[in-house]
Amino acid sequence: MSLAIIFARACVGVTAPLVTVETHISNGLPGMLIVGLPETAVKEARDRVRSAIINAHFDFPMRRITVNLAPADLPKEGSRFDLAIALGILAASGQLDTTSLADHEFIGELALSGELRPVRGSLPAALGSSRSDRSLVVPRGNADEAALVTTATVLPAGHLLDITAHLFKRRALVRHSPPRSDANSHYPDLRDVQGQQHARRALEIAAAGRHNLLMYGTPGTGKTMLATRLPGILPPLEESEALEVAAIKSIASQRSLVGQWRIRPFRAPHHTASAAALVGGGSSPRPGEISLAHHGVLFLDELPEFPRTVLEVLREPLENGEIMISRARQQLSFPADFQLIAAMNPCPCGYLGDPQRNCRCTPDQVMRYRSRISGPLLDRIDMHVPLHGLRPGELTGTQAAEASCIVQQRVEAAHQRQQQRSGVANARLPPATLPQVCALTAPNREFLEATLQQLKLSARAYHRILKVARTIADLAASETIERHHLAEAVSLRGLDRPG
Repeated sequence: MSLAIIFARACVGVTAPLVTVETHISNGLPGMLIVGLPETAVKEARDRVRSAIINAHFDFPMRRITVNLAPADLPKEGSRFDLAIALGILAASGQLDTTSLADHEFIGELALSGELRPVRGSLPAALGSSRSDRSLVVPRGNADEAALVTTATVLPAGHLLDITAHLFKRRALVRHSPPRSDANSHYPDLRDVQGQQHARRALEIAAAGRHNLLMYGTPGTGKTMLATRLPGILPPLEESEALEVAAIKSIASQRSLVGQWRIRPFRAPHHTASAAALVGGGSSPRPGEISLAHHGVLFLDELPEFPRTVLEVLREPLENGEIMISRARQQLSFPADFQLIAAMNPCPCGYLGDPQRNCRCTPDQVMRYRSRISGPLLDRIDMHVPLHGLRPGELTGTQAAEASCIVQQRVEAAHQRQQQRSGVANARLPPATLPQVCALTAPNREFLEATLQQLKLSARAYHRILKVARTIADLAASETIERHHLAEAVSLRGLDRPG
């Protein structure tokens, strides 16, 4: 036969749409043409495929070869189609048994020797193949990652000859078993943090309700230390959430996920990061730090040192849980349901309010420093918690602090209450459900209204206070929001001020 059809998978955002590789061999001047919006790396497959076929001891047809990657209007990038193109040529030239080709999908880069090299995005491809009831043939370097999709039939191969032997039913490829998951986190323990009971309490509330948190205080008070311990008290990832996180890492070519794919991500970009590095981008858009922190923690240390234009791009994903990246050829949406934890000094020199060291900053300098964080962004942060220097007794005390595993038990109990009540964490409650989920008695409503009027808070801040108060009540196993829950929630917004 002179026409062969092979199935492969593209990589578009966090999805892997099906690509049909149609190969036709006809009379004419010898040559190979690849059509279907291929980028440079796809066009270069001509030379890789030719050498791989010859070095695998097959005949490369000296005829006119046309390869169509359908759908034609979907941009194709990378070297992931090498294997499918090579098999299409072998099938169209009659050198390959085609009876079982329709039951398989193929992705992988070919070396000149015919060996297979791993490609990015194998996990989304495995998700797609499992829905199509076809086996997915991948390079061995992608096997562990693709097999995380337990419903997929993943067949790893090391060489082009391994696949042809499988298709000729001479030596079948063996389905790869999913790797063992290490569900135990390796994050630092909360017991290392001495003192700072107010901040520890805020961290527990933030973990229980998935609230955003800003910690501010003088240098050395433990802001970074507390932030790095937050993932250790968060509830474990559900399997569906873990697959979403793993898929994002897969398309970002981060293969360290295997073995620890059930652990929540923790991302801490430097304050010199650009907007594209934070939200994603590029001519072929890739996920940024906020997407890599999906279902996990994004920690921004020295928050005012980030360029204001970079911080402003966080406003939309903080509300919607996703980021839309538009380019001339395509528009992609990446998930970005992250928990923002930020840290900052109270002033440029860092010692405003420190009883032991004098602050050298003028009021204007302090105002300019804090104004680097816009009001709309600050409004989207549920809690602003001050940290103060430790007293000598707290620093040298021998009493052990509470461990992460103990705090995590309370957090998980509160998390379960939220899931049973509304199906989402309190921080993700839509505004329409607040009157029911966060119902207040008449005296408590009057108390909150008076507080809002005194502090001149926005409607968004009002909703944030209600959600935090609901989380505090959940930690206390209370069905209703009491006044002391509201008072604590208000006290956790330390940077709100009139004007």
